[in-house]
Amino acid sequence: MSRILALDYGEKRIGIAVTDEMQIIASGLATVPTAEIFEFLKEYIKLEKVELFLVGEPKQMDNTVSESEKHIRPFLSKLAKIFSDIPIKRVDERFTSKMAFQTMIDSGLKKKQRQNKALIDEISATIILQSYLYNK
Repeated sequence: MSRILALDYGEKRIGIAVTDEMQIIASGLATVPTAEIFEFLKEYIKLEKVELFLVGEPKQMDNTVSESEKHIRPFLSKLAKIFSDIPIKRVDERFTSKMAFQTMIDSGLKKKQRQNKALIDEISATIILQSYLYNK
């Protein structure tokens, strides 16, 4: 089998999580500056077979699209163009940042460590991926 990559898009950086080859376990992979994401993905896909991209879909509490979606759409278009053979699915990402922060607290990270926004993005991507695997 091949892996599933989850992307938590942000204007400054993108958190990335990946499954194992059996698509059972979700693990944080990296946080990459947004400007460098396509080079990172090209290199990763040279090494690993990726079957699916999951991209977080920010929504409001009333289920309408979030304002940040306007930044994600151009990214999705470019992702689909560059990796035309890998499908893209969207996953509701409401509360993932809050859940990621709570995960950091629960795991005993010190306040200084919890201020690491790159780590929050990576954990958020992992939560997006776990929710997809759970509901698959």
